[in-house]
Amino acid sequence: MPIAGRARLSPAVSLVLLASILVSFLAASAAPTPLYGLYQQRWHFSPVTTTVVFAVYALAVLASLLTFGRLSDHVGRRPVLAVAIVVQMLSLVVFVFANGVPTLLAARLLQGLAAGAATGAVGAGMLDIDRARGTLANSIAPGIGTGSGALLAALLIDFLPAPTRLVYVVLLVILLLQAVGVALMSETVTPMAGALRSLRPDVTLPRSVRQPVLVVVPVLFAVWALAGFFGALGPALVRSLMNTSIVVGGLVLFVFAVFGSIAVLLLRDTAARTVILTGIVALILGMIVTLVSVLGETVPGFFVGLALGGVGFGAGFQGSLKTIMPLVEAHERASVLSLLYVVCYVGFGLPTVIAGFLVVYAGGLPRTADEYSVAVILLALIALFGVRRATRVSSG
Repeated sequence: MPIAGRARLSPAVSLVLLASILVSFLAASAAPTPLYGLYQQRWHFSPVTTTVVFAVYALAVLASLLTFGRLSDHVGRRPVLAVAIVVQMLSLVVFVFANGVPTLLAARLLQGLAAGAATGAVGAGMLDIDRARGTLANSIAPGIGTGSGALLAALLIDFLPAPTRLVYVVLLVILLLQAVGVALMSETVTPMAGALRSLRPDVTLPRSVRQPVLVVVPVLFAVWALAGFFGALGPALVRSLMNTSIVVGGLVLFVFAVFGSIAVLLLRDTAARTVILTGIVALILGMIVTLVSVLGETVPGFFVGLALGGVGFGAGFQGSLKTIMPLVEAHERASVLSLLYVVCYVGFGLPTVIAGFLVVYAGGLPRTADEYSVAVILLALIALFGVRRATRVSSG
């Protein structure tokens, strides 16, 4: 709501602010990744616990998306963002004082609730301001946030004191500045009645997007399953292939995210179907290279596969959004975007927990990585079949 006498941010600045908030939230979610090894040494827990801590975040995001995903359509983007930032800051405070697995779980739970509430509001807010640039920002911000958060944490761990605290303090300061920005930006949507009713979980989709959503669901699931695996177990896998520093482990998510972001930028003006097909092909090639590299214990090959997987993630995610969001009315944007993210976070969390159990009880990390690569390839082939079938139906 406008505040008398206070200057408002321009639409262009507001768009950058919203994109930066999405980056910060994803950076905060990725920051613990390089730290899991330190936590594991201090508190003596298994890879299963690591993936459970990781998956608690995904489950909390899901619960929050289903509950709060449509709220900003009714009360406005700014109030939802303000509360989400406060909860995210609280989660970082819990991380700073974490002293065991229960506090890690609590911090990840709070992070997930904040991220789920913010995701729909941020994404819809950017689309409100500029549909084309908003779609691009929605596609590119997750990669930038994930990569920068993991690398920042790894660099701070290796070169500065307080390795399990400093990165969270830095993110706290950034979020505080962004909260001031939210207070200064204009509301991008007209609030409407039905806020309490919107809190009831609802998985219905507008009729106009039901068929396209069925086409992109396998793509979203596959690319986010890959992101989840590299996020939870990628650094440990690199350390198993070679005895290396935490910084190199942090490079796993950074490389994956950077190549995903490059793909989004290069393909931003390309037709949605072409972008999706590019993503699927890159995903399959990346997983084949990763599979061969893990079997041959080749670290350079692993990073090549990681880069191709990042291209697959960026293109697959961007192509899915470009397929769906132009078909959605303004008052449906937050809810539809939230439902798409539900699919993403199911893919992000569930296969990763399964992988954690396989690491401990069914052959170790390299074998699990091989099996996971094969599973992602199969998912990508299913997605390819769905996209090609939908194309034949629409052209027929």
